[in-house]
Amino acid sequence: MTSEVIIDVQPKEISIALLEDKSLVEYQTETRSASFSVGNIYIAKVKKLMPGLNACFVEVGYEREAFLHYLDLGTQFSSYEKYLKQVMSDRKKLFPISKATRLPDLKKDGSVQNTLKVGQEVMVQVVKEPISTKGPRLTCELSFAGRFLVLIPFNDKVSVSSKIKKGEERSRLKQLIHSIKPKNFGVIVRTSAEGKKVAELDAELKILLKRWDDAITKVQKTTERPQVVFEETSRAVALLRDLFNPTYDGIYVNDSDIFQQIKDYVGLIAPDKVDIVKRYNGSVPIFDNFNVTKQIKSSFGKTVNYKRGAYLIIEHTEALHVVDVNSGNRTRSENGQEANALEVNLGAADELARQLRLRDMGGIIVVDFIDMNLAEDRQLLYERMCKNMQKDRARHNILPLSKFGLMQITRQRVRPAMDVNVEEVCPTCFGKGKIKSSILFTDQLESKIDRMVNRIGIKKFSLHVHPYVAAYINKGFPSLKHRWQLKYSIGIKIVSSEKLAFLQYEFYDRNGQYIDMKEEIENQ
Repeated sequence: MTSEVIIDVQPKEISIALLEDKSLVEYQTETRSASFSVGNIYIAKVKKLMPGLNACFVEVGYEREAFLHYLDLGTQFSSYEKYLKQVMSDRKKLFPISKATRLPDLKKDGSVQNTLKVGQEVMVQVVKEPISTKGPRLTCELSFAGRFLVLIPFNDKVSVSSKIKKGEERSRLKQLIHSIKPKNFGVIVRTSAEGKKVAELDAELKILLKRWDDAITKVQKTTERPQVVFEETSRAVALLRDLFNPTYDGIYVNDSDIFQQIKDYVGLIAPDKVDIVKRYNGSVPIFDNFNVTKQIKSSFGKTVNYKRGAYLIIEHTEALHVVDVNSGNRTRSENGQEANALEVNLGAADELARQLRLRDMGGIIVVDFIDMNLAEDRQLLYERMCKNMQKDRARHNILPLSKFGLMQITRQRVRPAMDVNVEEVCPTCFGKGKIKSSILFTDQLESKIDRMVNRIGIKKFSLHVHPYVAAYINKGFPSLKHRWQLKYSIGIKIVSSEKLAFLQYEFYDRNGQYIDMKEEIENQ
């Protein structure tokens, strides 16, 4: 199996696609200004106590206050609280955590009003991004995740991933980490650490300790509240940290800064694989070049076709996701209805496992498969679904089919489900239903070029248009493009972009910066 990561960096957002055998299996997009990523740590103030919920609301700068439950304070909250006071009492000299005293664990049956008070400063970490009408979900059990290790302040335990089965290896890793970890820190050894040498683990441990030092130093120096003291690495690097596999065939990036960040990171965790990080300089948009745009448009939306006429209908609600399996207009199997139902359901299980990862669907998922009479067929479907979900990094649980033919799946939910709108609003009428004649579209483009050259003074730029329009502009000799170049003495590059609608266009300057030349009034 070949795996490739494609990273599309735009001025306003970053999109990341993971391809397995050229098939899109994971897709994430994030605005470059987004600041509420899972893993971010804040020093913030308690805003409101909720004794009935045994929780409180904390102001972290989001439009809705973040939620912190008593049980999420963590067993070491008393130690954290005392240490924070010691840190903030002296703004010049940092009190070392190695000298901090460990206080008794917080009682699990305690109450929030006896532990916290309004206005109290707490150090919190985001564990769930804002979803729908809910603000971020927080915890006071801080952790710093790396490729091989997770560092946990005020915790002396060393835990090893349960996926590492060999007893000898588990003992080796435990003993090794105990010998290199500093006082008052706990460590979780991740599955990817299996077989790694002490030098690699020690190097990463030092990086994680540096992150803690930087965060607590920021707490000491700053007086502004709320204040972010640790930001998760960029979305591209964070995704690679969890996904990176030595068998990757390539990581392609179309931005020099992000390219350098990723190259540095891969060089840190896998120096022999640094050459798989490649800078994409093609004239065609990176997602179009790797056939990602077409897969996005065909894989999202309410209806998803997957095999010989069969399709899924996926509905998102506030509480759960509902999936209906339909055989559609496919030809019936020669072996009868039962064989046909099994074939459609097995295909649906393959596509559904991909869709869960692709859309990052979390919470409760209810799937209505086509009814099957044979118990062995229902068992086969359940086993197929379990096997397909083994590649999924998110924690999940799958129940066998109920007597109504429904399968229930729960999947870890830490951010809103990815729901890309694949329907396009008409770019020339803005939904009004009336447009200028399409034959005049190139005249409209020429008027924009005239304005850009003679009024704004931009002489070199690229014009992104639908592939059909690009072919029309470039056809013949002299082509429309050449006539524009001679008439206006410009350097123009025509780029065909699959993400654009038929009569949609975008201008970019020589540095790749978007130029807004759209005026709604021109289409009325």
